[in-house]
Amino acid sequence: MRKAPSHPIHLCRDFGRDAEMERIIEARVAIRAEAEAIRWRLRLIVIETAILTIMVLLAGWLLDQPLASVLRSGLLVCAGASTSGILLVGLSGGVSMGLSRLAHWKAAREAIDHWTKRK
Repeated sequence: MRKAPSHPIHLCRDFGRDAEMERIIEARVAIRAEAEAIRWRLRLIVIETAILTIMVLLAGWLLDQPLASVLRSGLLVCAGASTSGILLVGLSGGVSMGLSRLAHWKAAREAIDHWTKRK
């Protein structure tokens, strides 16, 4: 079949350039989203640590405990909560990266196996 002649009103589009631009935009958005996710994780760690520390200090004050004991307990809870939060974020990021690399390795291995069995 013959292609119908294009009308002069219709715009000529180059979809190859649009696809390349779309890929660039998606890459930038992914980088920005990853940076925002890290910031939000750190904000959550700070908020969680502050809430736990305030609760311990308030409980010690309401129970009429000695000031040094209350402050020491608050400091220990603050250190423990922030350390555990940072460890949790770090380990989850490490496991996520490891699983991603494993998936890429497995896909590459399957592609190699597919081509070696084909010949």
